[in-house]
Amino acid sequence: MSNSRGPSRMLDEFARIVTDTTGAAQGVRREIETAVRSQTERLINQLELVQREEFEVVREMAIRARAENEELKRRIAALEARGAATPDAGPSDPSI
Repeated sequence: MSNSRGPSRMLDEFARIVTDTTGAAQGVRREIETAVRSQTERLINQLELVQREEFEVVREMAIRARAENEELKRRIAALEARGAATPDAGPSDPSI
């Protein structure tokens, strides 16, 4: 009877040790993940990187500004062409 109890008790002890070790390993993994995440965030903040969403907003603003600039260039060219077509046309405000 002691032979059947001995291996069972030894297996129970081994299972307990494996379970404890697994729990400890998971705790260490969580601590390492937290430390790495913290260091990564600190590094990103030091590098002054922007988030993707912020980048996209500024990119869209630049695209719109470029389009507005092109439209204004077109309008100025049209106004200058009209002014060149009438040589006597001067500014309506003499202070200009």
